[in-house]
Amino acid sequence: MTLSDEHAAPTAHHPGPQVTVHRAYEVRSDDDLLTVRHAVRAATIECGFGLVDQTRVVTAASELARNAYVHGKGGTLTVELLARPGGSGIRLVIGDEGPGIADVGAALQDGFTTGGGLGHGLGGARRLMDEFHIDTCPGAGTTVTVVRWTSR
Repeated sequence: MTLSDEHAAPTAHHPGPQVTVHRAYEVRSDDDLLTVRHAVRAATIECGFGLVDQTRVVTAASELARNAYVHGKGGTLTVELLARPGGSGIRLVIGDEGPGIADVGAALQDGFTTGGGLGHGLGGARRLMDEFHIDTCPGAGTTVTVVRWTSR
């Protein structure tokens, strides 16, 4: 199942954003989760986000990385800094090879959990970012792509 949600207005007259920086991080341990948080914070600063948006992006990254680690048995987070006319942004792609998500709609609802958490991970990440895309198939893993722009 694939779900996309873009809050930002599409740029019909401009080609897609240019990737200016591309970094990848393994998410296989608790230490990796901390590394990801620090790396994403540094990337948001490098991209020019203010403190509030830095916190939004880091929170989304943390939730998505934790989901990949706990539910997907580990994965990889890719951080890309983006440039487009009128602003810059950050794209996070977290992929795992876990069991996938059987019901994406339910998983996006607050309070839905298959573990011991509060159930705000996917839905929270979706609300914190400008663009949200999830690609999952039961038995074949999950990839979540999110984007936040410095100007909307």
